[in-house]
Amino acid sequence: MTIQLGQTAPDFEQDSSRGRIRFHDYLGSSWGVLFSHPKDFTPVCTTELAAVARLEPEWKKRDVKVIGLSVDSTENHASWAEDIRETQGQSLNFPVLADKDRTVSSLYGMVHPEADPSVTVRSVFVIDPNKKVRLTLTYPPSAGRNFAEILRVIDSLQLTDKNKVSTPSDWQPGQPVIISPALSNEDAKVRFPQGWKELRPYLRVVELRDETAQAAE
Repeated sequence: MTIQLGQTAPDFEQDSSRGRIRFHDYLGSSWGVLFSHPKDFTPVCTTELAAVARLEPEWKKRDVKVIGLSVDSTENHASWAEDIRETQGQSLNFPVLADKDRTVSSLYGMVHPEADPSVTVRSVFVIDPNKKVRLTLTYPPSAGRNFAEILRVIDSLQLTDKNKVSTPSDWQPGQPVIISPALSNEDAKVRFPQGWKELRPYLRVVELRDETAQAAE
């Protein structure tokens, strides 16, 4: 199964390091990040799980619930969590799915037909409060994931959901954004009374004011 942007994230019920989890219930009205690992006791993923745990304040700030996945058992997860604590100096503070029967892996297309069927690919899914998939990423085994980039994309999604704008290349929070081409100049004047810079009729750059973002909520 191929997961497409904009589709409803498939629901599931699966064991985890924190007990049985029904995915949609776990997310509630929050944003979600589901990210998979080939299997337990893998070196790159050991560093990644610790990195995600260290970012707990950032996830909370954005109302994001994170959840990991591996095709190993809950017993292996417990031993791996201790390895992570000892080697990375960080305890896990989020659940890791024990997808031993590959229910979730198959549902989300995490097992590639030409790869080892005993492991998953290293995927990331960002899911919004309406349970829609908003971002998908697949990483090679040798490259650790950049979770700062995933946070940046969530910042962009949350901002652009509230305002008729998009974010340019390499955008960071607080930087200028692009007014949607679907918004006429007349409507843009109402929404963005601070004005904007028109580089082309289709490329209008604006600096958002705090009250503009709040009014759009």
